[in-house]
Amino acid sequence: MAHYAFLDENNVVVNVIVGNDEGDYDWEQHYGNVEGKRCKRTSYNTYSNTHPSGTPFRKNYASIGATYDEERDAFIPPKEYQSWVLNEETCCWDPPIPYPSDGHYYLWNEETLSWDGPLDT
Repeated sequence: MAHYAFLDENNVVVNVIVGNDEGDYDWEQHYGNVEGKRCKRTSYNTYSNTHPSGTPFRKNYASIGATYDEERDAFIPPKEYQSWVLNEETCCWDPPIPYPSDGHYYLWNEETLSWDGPLDT
């Protein structure tokens, strides 16, 4: 099984379906014609340009609200915080300060541009 993302006129993902593996047939074209929208295949197991058992495909799984970037051939998730910057290698948004590596849980505070926590103590 393969997953396919449907894009609006701004390349924003509006729907994701499970469909046929590509093989010798162009399922992107087929599903796009059926829905009347542009269609791109996506990998459920790809996140942050990694795949646990294979080659990453289009940097990230296409979630609804993500944007397909034609130049990067990548799905980019929505930007949650204004201060975060796109990581060109992963096509994910990185905070201006790295997440603490002390094993605790934190939440990003956009007002102070810092991590609040730890929350699990």
